[in-house]
Amino acid sequence: MPIMAARLYDRGKLVRDLGPDEAIPEDCAEGEFFWLGLYAPTPGELERVAQRFGLHPLAVEDALKANQLPKVETYGDQLFVIARTANLDNDTIQPGETAFFVGRHFLVSVRHGSARGHAEVRARLETAPALLGHGPDYVLHAILDFIVDGYFPVVDAIEDKLLLVEDSVMDTPLDAEAIRHLYGQRHEIIRFQRLVGLMKDMTYKLATTPLVCIDDPVRPFFRDIWDHVQRAEFRLTGLRDIAAGVVETNGLLEQQRQGVITRQLAAWAAILAVPTAIAGIYGMNFRHMPELGWHFGYPFAIALMAGVCGLVYWRFKHIGWL
Repeated sequence: MPIMAARLYDRGKLVRDLGPDEAIPEDCAEGEFFWLGLYAPTPGELERVAQRFGLHPLAVEDALKANQLPKVETYGDQLFVIARTANLDNDTIQPGETAFFVGRHFLVSVRHGSARGHAEVRARLETAPALLGHGPDYVLHAILDFIVDGYFPVVDAIEDKLLLVEDSVMDTPLDAEAIRHLYGQRHEIIRFQRLVGLMKDMTYKLATTPLVCIDDPVRPFFRDIWDHVQRAEFRLTGLRDIAAGVVETNGLLEQQRQGVITRQLAAWAAILAVPTAIAGIYGMNFRHMPELGWHFGYPFAIALMAGVCGLVYWRFKHIGWL
């Protein structure tokens, strides 16, 4: 069985580890509870745990699917919670899932997809027996807090990349590939924001709704998680706006650059039209054109072209087209 941890605690103090082949005792004394951590168990492996702790079959089915949305469900005297984890792989947010079965004397976690194990949480709690002594509900809080704290490095990494793009777009226009990549990032942010929004609803329910296995002294800790999730959602909203703003700014700057080029081309076309018109007139070879027999006709035509072109150039330069 893929057991990451199987430990028995008594009033917040570690009693002993259970071996991988050791049967889980049938009952616990007052103040004792089990903390059993599983990683991607097979249906048969989770079924054996379900029989030992009397887990509801619908909850077991959801824990095996690994594609559920965050939620809190009550099954008799047990609580079933699903939380979503997040890990950044290059520019793709890889979601994972952790399901929790919470009873008065046990907590079973079933982890799928997340590379971040709970050993750090376990080690920290074991150094604080007074907190761990609250029981499985406090362990649930600690792991959920660990999961939510894992959102912020993902948000920070995305934010750093978007701010770099936002700064560079003022000097260098984005090409088609960069714009497609930016749209992909925005899609990832929106998808992540939806999961975080559901996590906010789930933690709010844990913080405010009377639920089995959640004692009143522990409830304020869940309110703290709810506050963290709200901060993550707020920052994701800002990142989504930044991604949309970068694309919009790039479009406006590109239109402005095209407008400048269009004005410059129009100005030069107008300047070149002057000698073209004059040369066209004198190139029609009419018989009765007095200037054709004039000794200074050619220098006059050249001077006229240069003078008019200079005047038109000065005018366009004055209005900022050149």
